[in-house]
Amino acid sequence: MAFGQRLYLRIWLAVVAAVTVVTLVVGWLWQQALERDRAEREARVTRTIIIENAAGDVLGDAPARAERIPGVGWRFEVVMRDGEKLYVLLPRSNNRPSNPGSRAPAWLLTPAGFAWLLGMVAVAVALGAYPIVRRLTRRLETLQKGVERWGAGDLSARMPVTGEDEVAFLAERFNTAAERVQSLLQAHKRLLANASHELRSPLARIRMGLALVGDDPAHRAQRAEIARSIEELDQLIDEILLASRLDLRDAADPVAFGAQEDVDLLGLAAEECARTGAELDVAPDVGELVVHGHARLLRRVVRNLLENARRYGRGAGKADAEVRLTLARQGAVPRVVLAVEDRGPGVPHELREQIFEPFYRLPGASESEGGVGLGLSLVRTIVARHGGTVHCEDRPGGGARFVVSLPVAARA
Repeated sequence: MAFGQRLYLRIWLAVVAAVTVVTLVVGWLWQQALERDRAEREARVTRTIIIENAAGDVLGDAPARAERIPGVGWRFEVVMRDGEKLYVLLPRSNNRPSNPGSRAPAWLLTPAGFAWLLGMVAVAVALGAYPIVRRLTRRLETLQKGVERWGAGDLSARMPVTGEDEVAFLAERFNTAAERVQSLLQAHKRLLANASHELRSPLARIRMGLALVGDDPAHRAQRAEIARSIEELDQLIDEILLASRLDLRDAADPVAFGAQEDVDLLGLAAEECARTGAELDVAPDVGELVVHGHARLLRRVVRNLLENARRYGRGAGKADAEVRLTLARQGAVPRVVLAVEDRGPGVPHELREQIFEPFYRLPGASESEGGVGLGLSLVRTIVARHGGTVHCEDRPGGGARFVVSLPVAARA
């Protein structure tokens, strides 16, 4: 965050600026008062004193020469017309306040001294205002960080409630709302996960029933269609269950997904390519392609991308899809780049983000091709949990190309 966007700094700077302006104005007025007092003293020193007798005759008039006697007052020297010197003493009055300028230190009467005074006042104000302002805004900053954590997906984040002011009331209301949202989401995910799990039992009974019916040639087509529907439903349940676990459990939970480990992505990709009949292309001198994470989830990423390319990547007039998987290492900070290419119709540019949404299918996609629209959504979720990215782009020569980028494990 930029310097000027910190609330406590803005308040502190506003206080310091306001007090600095007041200090400058007061200092300027004080300086003006000192200048006026100095001018008055100089004018009083240069006045002419006239001494008369009772008849009004002038006995002497001469410029007064003042001399300040500490603790006594001012003494003026007057030269009479006959040459005699006369001294006039003006004692200091104890009833009148002394001249404000007469008690000012000598260093303060200089421009440098006045500047030092203003500097000390400004430093004192800044040091005194900072802890007060910082204390007022520290709780707002804590509230901001907590809201950012909650917005980033940590639904267990709660705000500390201290004091009885508006900030405490806001933190309390936020905690209540966050608790309610978290409980609703967890209840929904538990319901989805339990429902997906319970659907496995009737599917198993249907399979068993089909096996007991026998292989009647007259109903072979119907049996094949039922078996395909069961397979598709089983795939849907499996992907919904995995999606629910990804949302409901922590990514580091070893019970749900297995312990995190260093996974050889090259070996994993080779196994999946052999299973689906896809072509594997590895850059020369690529070295180890090791990613730290859950082997089960990373295998699901590769399998879903290959199945998606096989399902939708058939070119015109071709019975089988031509699928190729490439692996390479890129970047100054090493990352594994896995790309799956096909020669199908490709994905329109405006739909390349929507295809990663749950249950989304491209317009015109037939249900007979299989798939439930969760494969790419799971790919994005798993890749994001492993600190990577995935996107779709055009394949040179036609078709679609899905690119996954994952950080290389530290030891590799």
